[in-house]
Amino acid sequence: MARLVQAPPKFHLSEWDLANQMQRASTESQKCRSERTVAESQRLLDEIERTTQKTQSDVNNKIEQRQKEIKFWKQELDDKLEQIVHETEVLLTFKTRLEKSLESCQEPLVIAQKCLLNRQRRVGIDLVHDEVEQELVKEVQVLQEVIALLGRTLEQTNEQIRLNRSVKYDLEMDLKDKFTALMIDDYCANLTNNSPNISYSDTAVRTEQKFVSPEDWVDFSNINVEKADKQRNSSLALRALVDAILSQTASDLRRQRQVVTAAFTDRVKEVKDAKHKLETLLAMVLDEVASQEKNIAALKKAIADKEGPARVAQTRLEARKHRPSVELCYDPVQHRLTREVQEITMNIQRQDTLAEAETALKGLRRRQLSLEEEIQVKENSLYIDEVLCMQMRESVGINNF
Repeated sequence: MARLVQAPPKFHLSEWDLANQMQRASTESQKCRSERTVAESQRLLDEIERTTQKTQSDVNNKIEQRQKEIKFWKQELDDKLEQIVHETEVLLTFKTRLEKSLESCQEPLVIAQKCLLNRQRRVGIDLVHDEVEQELVKEVQVLQEVIALLGRTLEQTNEQIRLNRSVKYDLEMDLKDKFTALMIDDYCANLTNNSPNISYSDTAVRTEQKFVSPEDWVDFSNINVEKADKQRNSSLALRALVDAILSQTASDLRRQRQVVTAAFTDRVKEVKDAKHKLETLLAMVLDEVASQEKNIAALKKAIADKEGPARVAQTRLEARKHRPSVELCYDPVQHRLTREVQEITMNIQRQDTLAEAETALKGLRRRQLSLEEEIQVKENSLYIDEVLCMQMRESVGINNF
């Protein structure tokens, strides 16, 4: 118990002084270290602040530069989109021209084919493979070739319109992405350290596999621009081709139509001339028929007129045969009566020209019938060519589309 309540040991004064000195030295040392730490911390804070501000400024500059790049390509894409949209609209008008031109060829083709069918109704010698028929056949061939060419060109135009629209879609999608990216970068550019709704993100610095390189980014839009230029140039070339085809086909059809019309006109004139000549011949035959009929009538009358004298002479001769005995004399009367009967008989026998005249009349009537039939053939041909065909062709024109 006595040891437990023993007083603590006492230090010497020198130990006390030494302890105080050590406290002062330790405090001074700690203070110096603290001051150095404060100074180093301030330097580090100042350096970090400068670095952060510089980095953030650099990022802001990069964002601004990126915005300029996006705006540049966005403007390029906008220009190409406007061009391809305009070109597609113009090409659609050319498509309409092709469709109208193609449709306008159908009626001339039907009419040309109808003309060929109508001309099959010509009869006799007029059913001839003349120049009109040759040119009509050529016109049908030209129309069919034009229709085939216009059809192929229309298909080509439709395909070009499809390609233009495909390019338009790619440009629109690229522009949509550029617009979204620009909006995001605009948002990022406006963010400051004091902006609300800023926060940490654990995945912000993670590199996504779907990221593309800047070179690929430029190439993507550049390819879209090049595709737009290519299709626009193809569309321009196609429009020039369509314009030339429409002009040339219209010219070819118009020229062939003029050739056919001229052939019809010449043929109608030829047939009319032939018909006029036949009508002249018919008039001559009719005149000759009338003359021959008068001749036959005169011949018959002449024969009839000789019957009385012949009967008188023959009656006298018969009566004088009954003279009696020596009175039955061959006197001058008998001689003259005999000669009279012979003369009349001879004259009547000479009237065999009546048969020849009647034969000639039959021949003339056959010729009349043949000429009348031939004139009807010509009238039928004229009706077909001048009325059915030429009037039908006048209702259709060849237009430029």
